[in-house]
Amino acid sequence: MDFKDERIIAGHASEADTWQYSLRPRLLSEYIGQTKVKENMQVFIKAAAARKEALDHVLLFGPPGLGKTTLANIIANELNVNIRVTSGPAIERQGDLAAILTNLGDNDVLFIDEIHRLSKTVEEILYSAMEDFALDIIIGKGPSARSMRLDLPKFTLIGATTRLGAISAPLRDRFGVQCRLEYYQPEELQLVITRAAAILKVQISPEGALEIAKRSRGTPRVANRLLKRVRDFAQVAGAATIEQTVAREALKKLEVDDCGLDNNDRRILKTIVLTFGGGPVGLDTIAAAVSEESDTIEDVIEPYLMQLGLLQRTPRGRMATRETYRYLNLPYPETAGEQGLSLAEQKDLFEK
Repeated sequence: MDFKDERIIAGHASEADTWQYSLRPRLLSEYIGQTKVKENMQVFIKAAAARKEALDHVLLFGPPGLGKTTLANIIANELNVNIRVTSGPAIERQGDLAAILTNLGDNDVLFIDEIHRLSKTVEEILYSAMEDFALDIIIGKGPSARSMRLDLPKFTLIGATTRLGAISAPLRDRFGVQCRLEYYQPEELQLVITRAAAILKVQISPEGALEIAKRSRGTPRVANRLLKRVRDFAQVAGAATIEQTVAREALKKLEVDDCGLDNNDRRILKTIVLTFGGGPVGLDTIAAAVSEESDTIEDVIEPYLMQLGLLQRTPRGRMATRETYRYLNLPYPETAGEQGLSLAEQKDLFEK
């Protein structure tokens, strides 16, 4: 199993998250958060439906777990059309894309997750399909090869990505609607958790829901995952309702702290501060020190640490911030120097 799938606070989806499908809203009116995106999409959908046209191609981007796939399904439901779901890595050849596109109906939605991972050859075929609603297919090889043009029904392509910069400019420019999904506020996640608890038939107090929300890293997928685990602790403890104290005790046992950080996050911060004096230190050096893949640290662990201001990326390497020392309950280097604390003494102070 991939490391990112093992962490309960990971934003990436895993096979164990299939139970969350039943929690997904089906209409924009049920969709919580992302107010600006939701309001704009409501206008675009109504306008397209009134004209009886296909909605412009939509690009959804942002961190994992914020509801890009859910929003794509909602758009199809609001338009009352069929949706075909696939992913960038699954479309290996031009023929795979041609088979999908030719099976679409008028105004249908094609959703491609991880669209930044499309191969270059497939992406070039997609250009004409998005712009001209046609496919140019080469039949045969060598001197006898000939080109055949296939007309496609008008369709809407919805692409989702966590890495907008990895999408080529020609592909990105063909999306008429581009929406960035932002991290959720605790109050929004509180509503998400309350709604999920009702579907799961779990009694939870507003304070209990807010306690889970504060530690969910601004991500609904993480919030639902934590709710399910807290439910288990509450059930074994014989608590009929998940109150704030019950949630807090369960999350403490899950080793998810008030900031939503787990042991892996704390291990990275401790390594930078206690082993390398706060940095700067290279990514590969950190990876070797904690016996972890550098890609995993860069893509999975670092983004949230940077959002909290606990980590800084510089041209010379990763550095701890003043907030990092405050989080670890250690004196900032300036203060440490004045007090004459060595690195070993800082470690002793941290242990205390």
